[in-house]
Amino acid sequence: MNVRRLLALPLLAGLLTGCGIRSTEVPTDFGAAPSRVRCSLSEPDLTTQSGRAGVPVQVFLLCGSSLVAVDRSVRVTDAPADSERRALVAQGLLDQLAETPSAAEKEAGYTTDVRGGMTVSGPGARDPDDALRLSVPPGNLTSYALAQVVCTFSDSAAAEGDGSVVLGGPGSEPLRRYECTDEVRSRPGSAEPPSSAVADGG
Repeated sequence: MNVRRLLALPLLAGLLTGCGIRSTEVPTDFGAAPSRVRCSLSEPDLTTQSGRAGVPVQVFLLCGSSLVAVDRSVRVTDAPADSERRALVAQGLLDQLAETPSAAEKEAGYTTDVRGGMTVSGPGARDPDDALRLSVPPGNLTSYALAQVVCTFSDSAAAEGDGSVVLGGPGSEPLRRYECTDEVRSRPGSAEPPSSAVADGG
């Protein structure tokens, strides 16, 4: 009986060691590592600026789940009034936001939710001087597009430079002052730009 037990020990030891994970020298291939969105261009993207001498600006595009500033340029002609110049800058920025990202930008993960055909004008007769009126009511834009517009305008010569911008729709639609916050830049899809009502003339 003891002899049988002795003979069974090596067999039992072999079975137990077989339950562990043993190292192997056979190469394994689980496929390429998942690509990560860079959200940055390795070098300036000249294709978005070729033939466009103008004022250097930055527009906010979508990349992943956040807003990222991208260098662009817009043409701005001389305007007699500051409000007219702001409107011209805003239109140039709006056109840049609506433009399809270049091949390099697409490869880096950039997209835009701003659609083409939208226009912007200066203040109406009863509006404050820093107001901008879109051809589409801001409330009709997607949360992503509104965040792009607000953050791009508020960080440019189209606004007063205090991190906010006064926007309204066409006609006499009420104006609101929108702010571009860190939360909006990091979560444009779920955090809409905070806003407050603006009285006529101020």
